[in-house]
Amino acid sequence: MKITCGSIKLKVADGLKDTVLLKNLYISCDPYMRERMSKLDRPSFVDSFHPGEPINGYGVAKVLDSTHPNYAKDDLVCGFMGWEEYSVVTAPQLLIKIQHTDVPLSYYTGILGMPGVTAYAGLYEVCSPKKGEYVYASAASGAVGQPVGQFAKLAGCYVVGSAGSKEKVDLLKNKFGFNDAFNYKEEPDLDAALK
Repeated sequence: MKITCGSIKLKVADGLKDTVLLKNLYISCDPYMRERMSKLDRPSFVDSFHPGEPINGYGVAKVLDSTHPNYAKDDLVCGFMGWEEYSVVTAPQLLIKIQHTDVPLSYYTGILGMPGVTAYAGLYEVCSPKKGEYVYASAASGAVGQPVGQFAKLAGCYVVGSAGSKEKVDLLKNKFGFNDAFNYKEEPDLDAALK
């Protein structure tokens, strides 16, 4: 990785339609990005990183200039953008305009961003647990696993999580309120551990 300095005009270039210029405020570093550091040999929802180009990821930004009818100067947005101070986005339909600013904007890279929406949709749209049911979350101390456990507890479920260290297991049981948790690295029989 290298840091590159340069300069840009803080205005969308003449002739560019449906383009926004963003001042990036928050950028998230998410676990899925590790896979993007290798050449992917199978289809994925995102491409590999391209050497020499800025890394991109999920973030929060302020619109500085726009030629897209849905975005105006000073709008706040979240979505994919470069790991850079300013980004020119030529596909702004992939951005989401932030309507609610009564919470810290950084929440839009976590609980109100991709990890939180993934946890919510996975639990409520795919799983749909009922009160009293058992819910198991793997990687339960991670950005998606933590909210899955919290949502399942709010739904009245018995929640079990697995993580890769004693410290993470303690965190799940003592801070995040999981009913039980185990270190998958120390379990010779995962079926028995779940039972």
